[in-house]
Amino acid sequence: MDKKIIITGASGMIGAGVTRYLNDKGWTNLLLVDDLKKSEKWKNLVGKQFVDIISKHALFSWLQGKEKEVDAIIHLGACSDTVEQDADYLLENNFRYTIRLAEWALKYHKRFIYASSAATYGDGAWGFEDDEAKLETLKPLNMYGFSKHLVDLWMKRQGVLDQVVGLKYFNVFGPRQDPESVYAAVIPLWIMALLRDQPCYINGDGSHSRDFCYVNNVVEANIKAALTQNPQTYGQVFNIAFGKQTTLQELYSLTKEHIGPVKELQPIYREERPGDVKHSLANIDQAKTLLGYDPKYSFEEGLRLTVEWFKEKNKA
Repeated sequence: MDKKIIITGASGMIGAGVTRYLNDKGWTNLLLVDDLKKSEKWKNLVGKQFVDIISKHALFSWLQGKEKEVDAIIHLGACSDTVEQDADYLLENNFRYTIRLAEWALKYHKRFIYASSAATYGDGAWGFEDDEAKLETLKPLNMYGFSKHLVDLWMKRQGVLDQVVGLKYFNVFGPRQDPESVYAAVIPLWIMALLRDQPCYINGDGSHSRDFCYVNNVVEANIKAALTQNPQTYGQVFNIAFGKQTTLQELYSLTKEHIGPVKELQPIYREERPGDVKHSLANIDQAKTLLGYDPKYSFEEGLRLTVEWFKEKNKA
C-alpha cells in the first residue's frame, strides 16, 4: 500500500466511489486528478483520504521522475457528454489524452485501467459482445462513442491489449449524478422531476430498454482490474453491466414506486430521437470468468438506494 495509485476523473460518481472503496481497504496513497473549477464536484471528495489532487493539465508534468512511485493508473476522466458536438475537443480529451497516459504506463510497466463505453457498440447491430475480433466492425452512433472506440482500436493495433484493461460501461447510475447537467442521465432526471411534482419525458413509447448498472458494481470492476495479480485480466476490453434489460416504462414505474406518494402525473411521450439505441444488453460472461466480476447490486436495489440518496439530498 506504499505504492501510489492515480485516479483520474476522481470527483465524478465512479471516481469518488473508487476512492472511497480504496480508503475502506486502507489505501490512502492516492493521487486524484480532476478539474473542479467552479463546480460542486469537490463535495464528492469530502471525507476521502488522498495525498493530493491536481488538474488533468498538470498530470504529465507531475509524472516526470515519478516512475518508481506509481503502481497503477485508473483512468476515468473524460468528457462523458454523449451529445457533445465538438469533435476536436472529444478527440483531444477522450482519445489523445488517454493514449498519452497509456503510453507512459506501458513504458514503465504500470497497471493501466481505462474507461471505455457501451456507446462504442452503436445500435448493437453486431451485438454487445466484448470480443476483440469484432472491434473493427463496430459503428458508434455519436462522436462520444467514436472517441472511446478509437482508444479501443489503438490498443488493439498497438498490440497492447495484453497489457491494459479496458472497461465498457453500460448505463451507470447512482448517487451524485447531476440532474442539472445538460447531459444528465435519465434516472437522476426522473427522480428529481418526480420529487418536484414535475412530469417525466420518455423518448418513444417506453418500450426502449437499457442494461442499467449501479455504480457500486462498476467500482468493484475497477478495483478488481487494478489490484488483481491474475495475468488473465490483461488483454481484454470487458463489458461492465448488470446483464439485465429494463424498459423505460418499467424504469418509470419502479422509480415512482420507490419515491412513494407523488402527484399523479402521467409521463409525456416524445418522438424518439434519430439514432437512439432501442435496446442494449451486455454479455458479461468474460468479465465474470476472467476478471472475477460479480455485480452484487441488482438494478432494483441500486435504484432504491439511488432514490433514497436523492430524497435525502432534496430535504437539505
